[in-house]
Amino acid sequence: MALVYLFLYLPIVVLIVFSFNNSKYSTGWKGFSLRWYGELLSDTQLLDAALNSLTVASLSATCATILGTLAAWALHRYDFKAKKLFQTGLFIVIMSPDIVMGVSLLMLFVAVQLEPGFVTLLLAHITFSLPFVAVTVASRLAGFDKHVVEAAQDLGADEYETFRHVILPMVMPAVLAGWLLSFTLSLDDVIISFFVTGPGYEILPLRIYSMVKLGVKPVVNALCAIMVAATVVVVFASQILLKEKK
Repeated sequence: MALVYLFLYLPIVVLIVFSFNNSKYSTGWKGFSLRWYGELLSDTQLLDAALNSLTVASLSATCATILGTLAAWALHRYDFKAKKLFQTGLFIVIMSPDIVMGVSLLMLFVAVQLEPGFVTLLLAHITFSLPFVAVTVASRLAGFDKHVVEAAQDLGADEYETFRHVILPMVMPAVLAGWLLSFTLSLDDVIISFFVTGPGYEILPLRIYSMVKLGVKPVVNALCAIMVAATVVVVFASQILLKEKK
């Protein structure tokens, strides 16, 4: 077990350690320094790209969570002829290679004459995140007792009130998990974003990808270390929220 965790976390530990390296190269240790964190704060292009990524990830995760939750509830609540086909369709999108998704979305945006940029990037991220939310919420609904819905309706609740006050609180842990999953998927996507974004709107993964072509700069290590710290905070916060929900 220790070897498994060593395999998982050793690269991250190395990255964090070298973010404090005084050398401008990542090949040798030249002493402890915070200079790269200071240079990161003055790198406006990198900070703008990070802000763009956070904006797209937040908006796409929220939209995908709303649509994915409604889709999961509709597939669970209603029976219709094409139900199996719709359920299978969600898994097809999840299993599709990113290169296929990227090219297909690019062709669609060109066909409808939509200029690549923020809107196309947001639509693309909603598209590939939505099935993950739907599947996550659907797994929670799989063990849901339908008699609870009938009891709520017998007490006078309509369809909206039943969903708002009965269904949604019970599936909220899965909804939050779906949002976090969508946010993460959007934040580190490179391949699909490469096809659907334009030169006027740069996001962090593409910015880092273009920078590492010439070698890994220590300022990138500092940025990645901050992102790891933020991820740890989000994971612990989500665990606390889920524990309180239980």
